[in-house]
Parts: sequence; structure tokens; C-alpha cells
Amino acid sequence: MSDFMGMMKQAAQLQAKMQEMQAELDQIEVEGLAGGGLVAVKLSAKGEMKGVSIDGSLLKPEEKDIVEDLLIAAHADARRKAEAVMQEKMKSLTGGLALPPGLKLF
Repeated sequence: MSDFMGMMKQAAQLQAKMQEMQAELDQIEVEGLAGGGLVAVKLSAKGEMKGVSIDGSLLKPEEKDIVEDLLIAAHADARRKAEAVMQEKMKSLTGGLALPPGLKLF
């Protein structure tokens, strides 16, 4: 029975650490770039979009499609970086074990 109580205590500690990590991930920002830096997207490490920056040279009506594509590319870049940050945080929390491939926390 003491083994079970020990496991329950460890589970509660892990849950508390996960909550701390989630709060920390809200504060971490990553930036994705596209078009040689002409378009930038900022995301929280949890994947929430925090900001978009578009170089003024792209703001021509005939380049609307290009800007839209660059926004998608910059967002994808930021998302990959956010996932990498989350993987690193999970490794430190789980004692070096990475998240299984395909497991997403946001």
C-alpha cells in the first residue's frame, strides 16, 4: 500500500509541475520568419498567435497572394519553433523522456 501512496504523491507532484510548465509556456514567445524576414509571426510556446509584422514593401494590392502565403509560412515556422520549445520543456519535466511522435499538447 505504501508503494501506491508513493505513486500517488509522485503523480500529484508531476501534475503540479505540468501546471507550472503550462504557465511558463504562455510566457515564452517564438518568432517565425518568411520571405527573408519580410513577414514575421510571433507565437506563444503553446501556439497562440501574439503578433504579425509585415514589411511595408509587401503592401501592394497586386502582391496580396504573396503576403498571404508568407503569413502561412511564417506561422508554420513559428509553430515548429514553439513545438521544439515544448519538447525541451517536457524533457526536463519528464527526466529526459521526449513526447511520443505526434503527441501534441496544444
